[in-house]
Amino acid sequence: LTVQPGSIVALLGPNGAGKTTLLRVAAGLLRASSGSVTVGEDDVTRRQPYERGKSGLCLIPEGRGVFPHLSVRDNLALQIPPWQKDRSLEPALDAFPILREKLSQHAGRMSGGQQQMLALSRCFLSHPRVVLLDEVSMGLAPRIIDQIFEALGKIAKTGVALLLVEQYVSRALAMADHVYLLNRGSIGFSGTPDGLDEEELMR
Repeated sequence: LTVQPGSIVALLGPNGAGKTTLLRVAAGLLRASSGSVTVGEDDVTRRQPYERGKSGLCLIPEGRGVFPHLSVRDNLALQIPPWQKDRSLEPALDAFPILREKLSQHAGRMSGGQQQMLALSRCFLSHPRVVLLDEVSMGLAPRIIDQIFEALGKIAKTGVALLLVEQYVSRALAMADHVYLLNRGSIGFSGTPDGLDEEELMR
């Protein structure tokens, strides 16, 4: 499975197919039983998660990964890797302007959509090469999903590679450059969205 710079790749499949497991292996949270993980020319298969982060890998896991009892400002500051010199919060605040209005508020007091925006801010603050996204639209209102997908599109245009696991198949296909269909741990389809029969996919 390959994700090219500046591209959006959708990883689709039924529950239990191995989508989240694949992302966790890529991020280093689970050990690969075989094969390898590379970021650019770097083989990171044996590296720890933080080392993969230094290589440019960024995982946005399922669920709202925020510290609810800390302020929005503190949550954003914690998303900037310690090895990064640029400590500005502006890239995230430009992507999600509502967060600028909430900087002093506890993250846990925000709406679910705003918390997801806060979690996604890491994509803008860690300057990644590859972003792994696991069900970022789960449980959100359509208007919020539109804002999030618009922000993801902007990230891809900067040359960042996006690997997207998404429950809304039609949305994923609409923005993807390439699609992989995963079933029981194996790739069943690899190609462009227009080469995939959506009715067959849903069956």
